[in-house]
Amino acid sequence: MVLFRRLLGEVLRDRRMQRGLTLREVSKEARVSLGYISEIERGQKEASSELLSSLCHALDMPLSDVLRNVSDAVALEEAAVAATPIPVVTRSDSGDVVASAA
Repeated sequence: MVLFRRLLGEVLRDRRMQRGLTLREVSKEARVSLGYISEIERGQKEASSELLSSLCHALDMPLSDVLRNVSDAVALEEAAVAATPIPVVTRSDSGDVVASAA
């Protein structure tokens, strides 16, 4: 299952790391607790639109770029899930394989 909050956290963390910022620096600029930002980056908490706006400002990244990057990551994960066949094996009462599909 694709989790939006996990992918959002990855995008935000990647941007923070690219800019060479610590959680403490982003926390101060965004006026959001360090612990809460950490939970968002790890995909454990959902970010409200107001909080996301503050984080985008602190990371000097437009919200549209964040959402585009998350959308791209969602599309990749969906494609990977769709491309992974799940084998189905049907057996008779005697245990013989009757049908198999991938």
